[in-house]
Amino acid sequence: MKIKYLLLLCLFALVTNAYSQRKKRPTMVDTIVSNYQPADLFSPAFYNERGTEFHAPNGNPGPKYWQNRVNYHIKAAIDTNSETLTATETIDYTNNSPDALQYLWLQLDQNTYKKDSRSNFYTDFTDSLRLHTDGYQIESVTVDYGKYKKPVNFIITDTRMQVRLDKPVLPNKGTIKLLIKYRYTIPGTFGNRTDHFETRNGKIYEMAQWFPRMCVYDNTVGWDTLPFLGAGEFYLEYGDIDYEITVPWDMIIAGSGELVNSNQVLTQTEISRLASARQSDQTIMIRRVDEINKASSRPVHSGTLTWHFKMYNTRDVAFGASKAYIWDAARVNLPDGKKALAMSVYPIESAGNDGWGRATEYLKKSIEYFSAKWFVYPWPVAVNEAGMAGGMEYPGIVFDGINDKTKELYWVTAHEIGHNWFPMIVGSNERRYAFMDEGFNTFIDIYASDAFNNGEYGLKRDGEYAPGGGNPADEIIPTLVDPDAPTIMTAADAVSEKYRHNVEYFKAAFGLVLLREQILGHDRFDYAFRNYINQWAFKHPQPDDFFRSMDNGAGEDLSWFWKGWYYNNLKLDFELVAAEYVHNDPKQGLKVTVANLEQMPMPFTVEVKLRDGSSKRVQVPVEAWIQNRMVSFVIPTTTEAKSVVVDPDAALPDLNRGNNGFVFK
Repeated sequence: MKIKYLLLLCLFALVTNAYSQRKKRPTMVDTIVSNYQPADLFSPAFYNERGTEFHAPNGNPGPKYWQNRVNYHIKAAIDTNSETLTATETIDYTNNSPDALQYLWLQLDQNTYKKDSRSNFYTDFTDSLRLHTDGYQIESVTVDYGKYKKPVNFIITDTRMQVRLDKPVLPNKGTIKLLIKYRYTIPGTFGNRTDHFETRNGKIYEMAQWFPRMCVYDNTVGWDTLPFLGAGEFYLEYGDIDYEITVPWDMIIAGSGELVNSNQVLTQTEISRLASARQSDQTIMIRRVDEINKASSRPVHSGTLTWHFKMYNTRDVAFGASKAYIWDAARVNLPDGKKALAMSVYPIESAGNDGWGRATEYLKKSIEYFSAKWFVYPWPVAVNEAGMAGGMEYPGIVFDGINDKTKELYWVTAHEIGHNWFPMIVGSNERRYAFMDEGFNTFIDIYASDAFNNGEYGLKRDGEYAPGGGNPADEIIPTLVDPDAPTIMTAADAVSEKYRHNVEYFKAAFGLVLLREQILGHDRFDYAFRNYINQWAFKHPQPDDFFRSMDNGAGEDLSWFWKGWYYNNLKLDFELVAAEYVHNDPKQGLKVTVANLEQMPMPFTVEVKLRDGSSKRVQVPVEAWIQNRMVSFVIPTTTEAKSVVVDPDAALPDLNRGNNGFVFK
């Protein structure tokens, strides 16, 4: 018997036990006290603004939707003695907006490590003794006019840099080319998302947020210049990124995008093995354990090598670098015969079939599932890198925990590569709306876990979904009843660590589960959700775009749900008030009365078990609550009932399951 069916049987047993003590038939209709106010949720207007030419009323990009574009060409070098990255960056920026831009804003995330950064002060969890760097050291910013180059004024404010132009970037496809020379000290393990640390066979460098990146200019807030504080992550423009990294000869680099100079940085043996991996569903070793400290595993034996990568239509790139890497790879099978390459790099400490020996398998099968279910993975390579970042995502590469094993490694791999759909493909604003990446991604990897190897690591209850490992409908209740808990729509940086996971990941994901399993059904939900992904792939949706997409694609006015679950933490408590045979005759049916005692409506199921061993279920739509605090209906029966219960599968976040059922004498 499959695990999920065993779980449902256990849940039903718990529910049955909860209401089995109610021996007296409930009939006290007049004594019900309810906090439910139908008009609060079923109001005629949910959206504050009408759809526009830029963001259409059906949730799609409007006919005049625009977004700016930025291409980067970066040449960087890592000095492993001083732990410094030095680089020259060329930015080609296209202004597709209708506005002339007199100045530009860039993100300087490395400045979060400075002693005076704002991120040191915004949360109670800050350690005043934490380690620091000097952040970005900007040597120069120059505008390249083609025939000549001219230095330009700039100011740095925390993790942002404003470039003040002599001439504005013209609207409607105006362009500008910036040249930036910079360097920074690479943080140690305190870097969290970017770091360097020692392993048995050498240091590993996890390099992220490693170049100045353009802020987004959009038609919602103009320049989106929220500082990088840590919890709120990224909001970036799309473009092509061409980058070259120079490192000592004995290091391997695994980066976002595709390596374009393999003949210069790999041995012929490694090139041949990679070719085999592109044709193999089984993991192929590219650099074996016994080759780590052998000079023969490198094409040169002194000096440096420059690794050259390109990635197209992406919002960011990251990479890992080390001489300690074991390296393996396998083919990814995508819809319509398309192929990609999954690869993993990890130190000997992580090796083994219960550890990173299966990391590429986990990566490959996650990408295959997400591609078949939601949207085809768009890039030629995906990398799983072992390090201290321990679970961080970038386009085409994820940094996962060096000590993760078995199901924990699978779960973190599926979750982090899932972020390539949200927000790397669907380019939402993580710095403002965490639920649009963490919640959506947690939702899709629930089902990926259930599907992996016929449920080898399912059901997924690993802290990314139900924090205590149990029924999510029960485990969300402490958040709903906590008066201090923020709502899903709270700004990402305003959610304290105490609530971050429960709200941004768990509640947001469980909300989509409720939509799919209880409100819309699989077919309508999946169709609307896929349409949202396809319409907003490589674009910048706002929350209303998602809400409108689901309303229109599924054919439902879900404003009551968006208000109750997203904008508020409304509670739900159904009570079985009465269960009486019509005219005292079981053959004429069982009249059931259910009250809504709290503020949140939901469609619900009622199940009657009959004494002949059969059972019947009635699905009650949410329309029952448009006018009423209490609803009555008749369930057809042919014989006496044994029991009746509201929400028999314990799928709804009901505060008190003890008043949900009745056992007949």
